[in-house]
Amino acid sequence: MHELLFFAMTKEGVEARRLILPQMHFSHSNFENFPYDPKSMNTVLRIIMLFAMCLFAAACSEAPRNLEIVAHRGANHLAPENTMASAQKCVELGVDYVEIDVRTSQDGVFYILHDRTLDRTTDGSGAIAERTSAYIENLDAGSWFSNEFKGERVPRLEPFLNEFSGKIKIYFDVKDADLKKLLALIYKTGFEKDCFFWFSKDERAKELRALDPKIPLKMNATDVEGLKRVLAYNPQIIEYRLEHLTPEFAQFCKEHDLRLMAHALEDGAEEHYQAIIDSAADMVNLDKADLMIELINPATNNAYY
Repeated sequence: MHELLFFAMTKEGVEARRLILPQMHFSHSNFENFPYDPKSMNTVLRIIMLFAMCLFAAACSEAPRNLEIVAHRGANHLAPENTMASAQKCVELGVDYVEIDVRTSQDGVFYILHDRTLDRTTDGSGAIAERTSAYIENLDAGSWFSNEFKGERVPRLEPFLNEFSGKIKIYFDVKDADLKKLLALIYKTGFEKDCFFWFSKDERAKELRALDPKIPLKMNATDVEGLKRVLAYNPQIIEYRLEHLTPEFAQFCKEHDLRLMAHALEDGAEEHYQAIIDSAADMVNLDKADLMIELINPATNNAYY
């Protein structure tokens, strides 16, 4: 490649361009009149190879990193977490997955809320499991973040899934939900191939697998021994911290067809975004999706960054 680039700048290279460029658009009818000279044709072939290799190199360098982005509680620094607004911003950014937390009201309705109680992110109070849907429906889940989002509601899960079907995939962090009913809703709304699950307790993962052996599941691991342990749950995705990504860890995941999802949620995690891009990660779970998108593809005209 370096030889050809050097050649392009030589006297011969300049002469080659002079010879080839006028011939670039000759037709089949005048092909027979194309002047043949062995020395000139050799030069022409060399410059054609140069152009082809340069085009190939440019295409490779411009190809964006194929890293799937998982937005933790939605675009949570651009809109209130776990709301329709934060999920919509993910769609606008081109994020692959939105992470949501699933909880259940006193009367059995699935809602999207991270905390056990309503106090932090709404103008209500008390445990969501002890509140009825009639109470939850009237709460403001946006004003705590910004007046711009005043009147934003705690989303019911089913309308949320209907709204975003075909627009984005879902990471279900199941806090409190009847798994049989939740699975029925996921299949009803067509998300069974566009989602994955996670549970803070392994017993719940075991329960999921008893109900559905194939729906995508994420497990966490810090080393190869941990990877061996979670294989019993038939996971498709492994979440890990960057410092735990050893060559042995990555190789084990590759051999067992496990996708690698980097965890980048701690304070200052943005400092590690480039290292994640440069690593073997297939996915990344983060808060600032717009920043990662800008790093992956600097040419992106990002309205939110």
